[in-house]
Amino acid sequence: MRFGRFRFGSIEIDGTIYDHDIVIDRGHVRKRKKGPSKPFRGRFGHTPLSLAEDIPWRCGQLIVGTGADGALPVMEEVVGEARRRHIQLVIAPTAEALEQLGSDVQATNAILHVTC
Repeated sequence: MRFGRFRFGSIEIDGTIYDHDIVIDRGHVRKRKKGPSKPFRGRFGHTPLSLAEDIPWRCGQLIVGTGADGALPVMEEVVGEARRRHIQLVIAPTAEALEQLGSDVQATNAILHVTC
């Protein structure tokens, strides 16, 4: 998996440009469906990452890219669930998260926020 340019609002993966949040699950890219997390928006001022979403837990490491400015909130319940599952959780601004992803995408899954 090759990661190209990331800029506010878009990310390039294997030559395809995505203009929405994405999930990388065992090497496959799909759109992040954040609708289940919208009820928590009022608590955070932004739709957070919550356990209500389809989080790709089948991995040894889960990387959460929190956006260009690192503004995506990650609920404590997500952190606790990663700990319970013995998954290393990395939470960082998306540009840093991409550096962490490296080439072993089969053992690492990711949720990448492309705006704020």
